[in-house]
Amino acid sequence: MSDVRDTLFRYLTLLQLIPRSPGRIATPVLLEKLRERGFRVDARSLQRDLRDKLALHFPLLCDDSHKPFRWYFDRQFQSHLPALDLPSALTLVLAEEHLKGLLPPVVVDQLSPQFADAHRVLDDLSDNGLSQWTQRVRALPNGKALLPAAIDNAVWQCVAQALLENRALEVCYLSRSRESHKTLTLHPQGLVSRYSVTYVVATVGDYDDIRQFALHRIRHATISQCPWRASPGFDLDAYIADGAFGYRQTPDDVELVANVAPHVAWLLSETPLSNEQHLEPLAHGDWQRLTATLPDDQQTLWWLKGMGASVEVVKPDTWREEIRDDARRILARASCRTSRALDTVAEEESSL
Repeated sequence: MSDVRDTLFRYLTLLQLIPRSPGRIATPVLLEKLRERGFRVDARSLQRDLRDKLALHFPLLCDDSHKPFRWYFDRQFQSHLPALDLPSALTLVLAEEHLKGLLPPVVVDQLSPQFADAHRVLDDLSDNGLSQWTQRVRALPNGKALLPAAIDNAVWQCVAQALLENRALEVCYLSRSRESHKTLTLHPQGLVSRYSVTYVVATVGDYDDIRQFALHRIRHATISQCPWRASPGFDLDAYIADGAFGYRQTPDDVELVANVAPHVAWLLSETPLSNEQHLEPLAHGDWQRLTATLPDDQQTLWWLKGMGASVEVVKPDTWREEIRDDARRILARASCRTSRALDTVAEEESSL
C-alpha cells in the first residue's frame, strides 16, 4: 500500500512540476527536483512514468528535437491540481490587474492559465455577486507609469531556462550607448524587474564584473555550449541595496531637510520616504519641515524634482543647487522661445 501511495504522490508531483507550453523542463531537471522532494527514482523509471503512464492520460508532450528531452503540457491544458478556493481566486485576479502594468506581457502571459482558472471560479458564482468583482477592482501605480518594454517570447523562455538550470546564454544585444548590436556570452546571476524594464544581471564572457542587460534589447538568445560561471560571493539583495538600480551618487546616506506643502506632508505621513523620517510644523503657515535620512541617489532627487513648487529643499546643498539649476534652465528656454516668437511676429508685421 505504501508503494502505491508513493507512486501516486510522485505522479502528482510530476504533474505540478511540468509547465504548459511554451515552457519546457528537461528530464534531468525533473529527476533532480523529484530527488529534492524525497522520491527515490532513477532516470529510466522517470522516463517510463512520463511516456508510458502520464502521457497516456494527460496532454503531456515531449520536445525530442535535441537532448536532453524536455517535457511540457499542451497550452490549452487546464489543470485543477489543487482546485482554487475563493480567496485564492480573488487574490489572483487582483495580482493579474497589478502585474499587467508592471511586467512585460510575455511574462504575465506565463500565468494566463492560472488567471483564467481564477476568472472561471468567480464567473461560476453568479448568484452571490462576486462574479462582478473584476469589474470593481483596479490596481494603479503611484505616479506616471510607462508601459512595460516588449520582450520577445523566445528570448524570455531562453533566459528563464538559463536561470533555472544555471546555463550560459549566447545573445545578440543592442547596446544603448553604442547603438549597435553585439554578440555576447552571458552568465546570468539573477533577474530584476524595475518599473517598466526587466533586467538580467550577468557577467560577460571571462570577465568577473556584474552588469545589467535589459531583456527587451536582447534580439536573439540561445543556450550556450560554454559552461556557466558562477560569481562567488554574489548576493542579489546586497547588490540592489548597494544602489545598483538606484543610481547612487555616493555610497553614503544623506540627511534631507526640506519644507513641504500640506498635501506632501500628509502623503509622507502615510507613506514615508524612509524609516528615519520626521515631520514638524513650521512656525508660520501650514507647511512642515521634513527631515529624513536617505541614500544619496538619483531616485530621491528625481522624486523631489517631480514635487515642483510643493517642496523647498534646504539640505543637502548639492541637491538644492541642482534643483535650482534645473529651474534656471527651464526659465531660460522659455524666455528664449518667447523671444523667438516675438521676433517672428515683428518680422511678419514689417513685411505687411
